Amino acid sequence: MISPILIGILGCLLVVILLILGMPIAFLMMFVGFFGIWALTSLDAALPVVAKTIYEVAANYPYTIIPLFILMGGFATTAGITGELYTTFDKWFRRMPGGLGVATIAACAGFAAVSGSSVAAAAAMGNIALPEMRKFNYNPRLATGVVAAGGTLSFLIPPSLGFVVYGMLTEQSIGKLLISGIVPGILLSLAYIFLVILQVKINPSLAPKTPGDVTLKEKIYALKGIWETLVVFFIVMGGIYLGFINPTEAGAIGATALLIIVLLKRKLTFKGLISALIEMTRISVMVLFLVAGATVFSYFLALSTIPTAVSNWIASLEVSRYVILVIIIGIYFLLGCFLDAVSMMVLTLPVIFPVIVALHFHPIWFGVIAILMMEAGLITPPVGLNVYTLAGIAKDVPMTEIFKGSVPFLFAIIAVVIVLTIFPKIALFLPNLMGR
Repeated sequence: MISPILIGILGCLLVVILLILGMPIAFLMMFVGFFGIWALTSLDAALPVVAKTIYEVAANYPYTIIPLFILMGGFATTAGITGELYTTFDKWFRRMPGGLGVATIAACAGFAAVSGSSVAAAAAMGNIALPEMRKFNYNPRLATGVVAAGGTLSFLIPPSLGFVVYGMLTEQSIGKLLISGIVPGILLSLAYIFLVILQVKINPSLAPKTPGDVTLKEKIYALKGIWETLVVFFIVMGGIYLGFINPTEAGAIGATALLIIVLLKRKLTFKGLISALIEMTRISVMVLFLVAGATVFSYFLALSTIPTAVSNWIASLEVSRYVILVIIIGIYFLLGCFLDAVSMMVLTLPVIFPVIVALHFHPIWFGVIAILMMEAGLITPPVGLNVYTLAGIAKDVPMTEIFKGSVPFLFAIIAVVIVLTIFPKIALFLPNLMGR
């Protein structure tokens, strides 16, 4: 009789083979999970698993947070919030070295506070910031790299789709995960801004100074462009943090608030509404199928006892737990070259999360680390979704140039990971206050 662990290993190898052959990850995980459960138990036990899992994932009330967060991003784009944020921060930062790049990062951080989609953030900001940076002769590599990296902030700063998926897969508090991303998100934004300034200081030709002085009065008046973002963010995240509303209710309130803003500004069109709803449906279905596939595969792995065996083996190693953490981060960095962020999570967490728990790392803290590595995957070659998005906007800039422009920002992500590893309370401070 074949041992459960051997069947589990064969199942994992089959996942890799099907992945190389190009089978969609959601379906390959369901496929391998189903046949693995059949091999370890019986056909009668395996048959109900897939249908039951798909139904339970789709019918689970808390998971409605996914379409709501995506809808928030759609309404925020329709309301023109991206452009207003960029205009505001341009007024404040244009006289700094690489001022338009700094303004772009700040605007991306602001947009991230009302949108959970990094690709949508990169697309929205690319259409606004790139023409301005071209107008003032910014180096195309720097300009596109700034937008690609800035877009990744939507995966870390709440409302973040990444934290929602992580919470679903690991059964952690989505509310605490969302709150845990606030301070690291600010830290990463500052690291990005520092890199922009540093690059321009080293090579001033990358970003010529933007002409025109801005008075203090003009700067203060420009702040009107951020009120919508602040109101929505404090309603949504403040409500979660103070315990007045749960994350799902926060998503509904946030989407409603942004819809009201769109209506007040008379920017809602039938075409825009349909486009936002289609995008919401497309991404929601994709994510829910990925989670369902990961759940089926997790059942199979649990039956094979692989996660327990791996956890016990690692726990028995006479090495620091931080050595194991570095290996895990390295694995995520490599996977980011070939997989999108959500696929990475659903594919790896069934095995990696039990290891993290066995090593006594805080699961909320590791959620932040995992999301940061997913962000890195959005701008690493050859499958960086944000880079591909920008390549469709800046068609005259070679994709290799966009990737080269994004590389310095990978060092910022790694630096923030190191800082959070040394000082984990940076990520856990606010969530711990919620638990009191």
